[in-house]
Amino acid sequence: MTSSSATLDLSLELLRQPSVTPVDHTCQTIMADRLEKAGFTIEHMRFDDVDNLWARRGAESPVFCFAGHTDVVPTGSLEDWNSNPFFPEIRDGKLYGRGSADMKTALAAMVVASERFTAKHPNHKGSIAFLITSDEEGPSINGTVKVVETLEARNEKMDWCLVGEPSSTNTLGDIVKNGRRGSLNAKLTVKGKQGHVAYPHLAVNPIHTASKALAELCETVWDNGNEYFPATSFQISNINSGTGATNVVPGTMTALFNFRYSTEVTAEELKSRTLEILDRQNVDYDIEWTLSGLPFLTPVGELVNAAKTAILNVTGVETELSTSGGTSDGRFIAPTGAQVLELGVLNATIHQVNEHVNVNDLEPLAEIYEQILEGLLA
Repeated sequence: MTSSSATLDLSLELLRQPSVTPVDHTCQTIMADRLEKAGFTIEHMRFDDVDNLWARRGAESPVFCFAGHTDVVPTGSLEDWNSNPFFPEIRDGKLYGRGSADMKTALAAMVVASERFTAKHPNHKGSIAFLITSDEEGPSINGTVKVVETLEARNEKMDWCLVGEPSSTNTLGDIVKNGRRGSLNAKLTVKGKQGHVAYPHLAVNPIHTASKALAELCETVWDNGNEYFPATSFQISNINSGTGATNVVPGTMTALFNFRYSTEVTAEELKSRTLEILDRQNVDYDIEWTLSGLPFLTPVGELVNAAKTAILNVTGVETELSTSGGTSDGRFIAPTGAQVLELGVLNATIHQVNEHVNVNDLEPLAEIYEQILEGLLA
């Protein structure tokens, strides 16, 4: 590929915007201007400090929606980058810049695909929509979730949603995500009694009282997964206790842990089983729960089949379905009843220093997106 293509040019324009969460830095305006020229009705939705874009072409169902985010994670030390993360560069066939993989090149491919499809099919079936936020990499409070609430309140439904998260592993399109595991977080505070280590009978060591319970939580089989999901996993991410002195029994211990869970179990079941273990082990504790996202699954159907066909036509790759990885904004869209799929570039360098994508993947990605539109709305 040469250094000139519609998808690459728009990618470069978006990558030059330092849109670190929750700042959009005109990315959505750049996209909206292009989409408006292609016949989309533009609606900017700002909630608190977060910019969101809802764009739609057509008034009928079915509604196919491209979803994604313009915000990127912080760059870290600029000295660690081989080039300025917000002055994108092409070196050895790779496009470097913060957000190149996650996920501004996918946004560019979505816009270009929509422009090309609507030029060929000005009277296409149904509607094409864009749901774009600048809050996906942050707390995800005033972004997609608020837009979805607004759309639901006015009974504006999506039938199919393609999220442009970087799903591919080794080659473009080899993996698409047709679901995601749920994510349940906990902050466990174990209570003890501070004292001198030489007089343990006068103290209660919370680390000791919690250790058996934590070991049992680590060893518990929560479920065995299913056809689409691996077994639920439990991971302790942080344990903190003590005063820093070697001769003081601490008064409290705090542990942070997370469940990535399948559709074989509910968040309430995980909570109940956790509390049963803590109580049975006679732990004196407080616990705070935070549900980051429910699991969702899009079985094989119209959207999955359209994506698999498009990927095969463009790349010759037989794609695999996966529910692995972290959470995405698909978790807010799936509960509306929409079929949700994640399809984007390779994810090998996301959130890393010198984040990059293969330049030669950009036009094929736009072609895949366009062919999905052909398969569903032509």
